[in-house]
Amino acid sequence: MEALIENIEMEKSKAFIIVEILEYVPNSVVIKTIIRKTTGNISAVSFDSGESLAGRVSPFDNFIQVIDGKAEIVIEGKSILLDTGQSIIISAHARNEIKANVRFKMISIIIKSGYEE
Repeated sequence: MEALIENIEMEKSKAFIIVEILEYVPNSVVIKTIIRKTTGNISAVSFDSGESLAGRVSPFDNFIQVIDGKAEIVIEGKSILLDTGQSIIISAHARNEIKANVRFKMISIIIKSGYEE
């Protein structure tokens, strides 16, 4: 698997359609940063069929919304299938894997504030 990461924020005050700015690349996971701040980030991600991000654990909650295709999200060993338009929150510190049985695109939102307590 090849991960292609583009950390350039999108231009502010300009309309765009996320599903159209993110391409599928054969045998790759493409990550495009929409907003990156110290308090969190928003990324658009495309997965080619058969690709995955495995064994991940984040210290923050992660909101995922599928914007094209179908995704398999495995949280602490439990598999959840999401169709276009469906969302899920992966809890902080939960071991997870994001799998592409078919190619799909998603939005990932991580908020890093609110964990100070």
